[in-house]
Amino acid sequence: MSTPMVKDWEDVIDTLPQEVKRTYRRFKRATEILTTEAEPEVGLTPKEIIWTKNKTKLYRFAPSQPKTHRIPLLIIYALINKPYILDLSPGNSLVEYLVNQGFDVYMLDWGTPALEDRHMKLDDYIMDYIPRAVRKVMKTAESDEISLLGYCMGGTMTSIFAALHPDLPIRNIIFMTSPFDFSDAGLFTNWLDNRYFNLDKMVDTMGIIPPEMIDFGNKMLKPVVNFCGPYVNLVDRAENDSFVNSWKLMQKWVNDGIPFPGEAFRQWIREFYQHNKLINGELVIRGRNVNLANIKASVLNMAAERDHIAIPHQVEALMDIISSQDKTFVLLPTGHVSVCFGRQAINKTYPTVGSWLAERSN
Repeated sequence: MSTPMVKDWEDVIDTLPQEVKRTYRRFKRATEILTTEAEPEVGLTPKEIIWTKNKTKLYRFAPSQPKTHRIPLLIIYALINKPYILDLSPGNSLVEYLVNQGFDVYMLDWGTPALEDRHMKLDDYIMDYIPRAVRKVMKTAESDEISLLGYCMGGTMTSIFAALHPDLPIRNIIFMTSPFDFSDAGLFTNWLDNRYFNLDKMVDTMGIIPPEMIDFGNKMLKPVVNFCGPYVNLVDRAENDSFVNSWKLMQKWVNDGIPFPGEAFRQWIREFYQHNKLINGELVIRGRNVNLANIKASVLNMAAERDHIAIPHQVEALMDIISSQDKTFVLLPTGHVSVCFGRQAINKTYPTVGSWLAERSN
C-alpha cells in the first residue's frame, strides 16, 4: 500500500506550481541530509603521533613536498571542541595549506577529558604539557627555534606560556581570534558576573563541564542565528552540493565538543572573565606572575570582524602590552570559526598566515 501512496503523492506534487515543487524538493533533500546521510570524514591531512601525555597527543603532519622553511610550527588549540577545525577537509584546511607551503607543521590535540581529569588546571597544561611538546618539536625538526600558532583559548594559553618562558627560542607567534582583555567580553561579562553566576557550585557539583553546556552558552550570544540559522540555510540551499558538503562538515565539528576539566574551567572563568587578571599583569600560574611584556617574539595577532566570542577589542589589547619590535595586528572579514574554514579563510586567512610566517621562518 505504501508504494502507490508515495507515487500518488509525487503525482500531486507534479501538478503544483514550480516554486512549490522546488520548496518540496529542498525540504525533502534537507530531511535526507539530517536523517540518513553519513557524517563526512575530517582531519585527512596525513599525520603521525610523535608524543603523548595522558590523553594529549602531539601530531606531526607528513610533508607533501620537501620542507622549504627551517623553523617548525606548533599549533596549540583550545581546551574546548576538537582541533580538526584547522584540518576540516582537503582544500578547506589551514594545516594542509601550510604543509603544502613547505612548513613543518605540528599540532597539540588535548584529547577528550573525563571525570578523572577534573582536577587538571591551566597550570598543568601551560607548565607541563606545552613545554614538553615544544621540546619534542624542536628535537624532531632538528631546529634551535620554533614558531607557535594559538587559536582562540589556545592563543591565550600560548601567550601565558611564552610570557613565562622568555628564555625559550620562540621566533614567531601567531594569535588567531584569542582574547586577552576580558574587561568587556560582551554578553559573557553579564552572564558570568560573580554576583549571578555560582561558579564554585557548578564546578564542585559537576566535576567536568559538559560540552553541551559550553556550546549552549556560546550559541546564546546569537540565538536565532546559531539555533535556527543553520537549518534555514540548509533548506534554502539544499540543492547546492558544495554548500551541503560544507554545512555537514561544520555541523559535525560544532556538535563534536569535549568536556572542560573543572578546575581549568574555574580558573578560566574566575581569573579571566571575572577578574581580568591576564592583561592587568595579576595572573599567577604555578606561583609565577604572568607578565605579557616578556613576549619579544615576532607576533601576528589576528581578529575577526564578526567575532562575538573573542571580540576584536579583546584581541587587539595585546598589542600595547608585549615588547615585540615586530608585531602586526590584522582584522579579518570573518567570524570566530569562519576565520579558519570557508571561502574567506581560504582567500584571506591562509595567505595572511602563510606569507607572514614564510618571511620569518628561514
